[in-house]
Amino acid sequence: MSLLDDLLADLKLEGDQLWNAVAGLDADGWRTPTPAAGWTVATTVAHLLWTDEVAVVAATDKDAWDELVLVAIQDPTRYVDQQAIEVARLSPEALLARWGKAREALPAALRAVPNGQKMPWFGPPMSPTSMATARFMETWAHALDVCDALGVEPEQSDRIRHVAHLGVRTRDFAFSVHELPPPTEEFRTDLVSPSGDQWSWGPEDAAQTVTGSAWDFCLLVTQRVHRDDTDLVASGADAEQWLTIAQAFAGPAGEGRGKR
Repeated sequence: MSLLDDLLADLKLEGDQLWNAVAGLDADGWRTPTPAAGWTVATTVAHLLWTDEVAVVAATDKDAWDELVLVAIQDPTRYVDQQAIEVARLSPEALLARWGKAREALPAALRAVPNGQKMPWFGPPMSPTSMATARFMETWAHALDVCDALGVEPEQSDRIRHVAHLGVRTRDFAFSVHELPPPTEEFRTDLVSPSGDQWSWGPEDAAQTVTGSAWDFCLLVTQRVHRDDTDLVASGADAEQWLTIAQAFAGPAGEGRGKR
């Protein structure tokens, strides 16, 4: 199985779990507020389905993508959130039906991108593998918000390795969005997966390190937890600063979550 196939299989499983959590909700359930300020369960699912739809456009229809970007740049700071708000006005049945179509269309669209070719996106162009990783990260993180809203305990699976990898890879980005110079040397990151496996990135002899649970690390880089509420241990000033600003998602610096 290729890396893209592996990512898409894990994305489907993650999406299935969220689907099962919301499919039986009544109208009031869909309006339940999540920990993301101003977002309900409906807004969260609407955001995911809209982004899946837009990813399909980016992968398959350059003219339509260019038109979408022209609209987006008229209000770049609010455009994406506004789309979620608009789509969330659909009935629960319509939301699920539209999300189901988007979930089916995305894997085929990504697999159809020619080898070595990247697809346009709101930031730098992305390979299909990078897009699948980003869609997994967003689906997982937003599903956590829905689980929190509904009082459902999320499954802790080793699928989060995709999020952990993205969190490590976006270290320098996190510094740059805070207008800080990225560290000049790699860190060593050693994390324990939900199943107990050891996941590692960076040179073994790195001067600065981050250790702890992969689950807490993934919560942190998606800004679903405050730094002080994790078990992560940083050795080195730069590594500690990274853990206060880490973000695996694109866009401006996120506000993060308050301490429990």
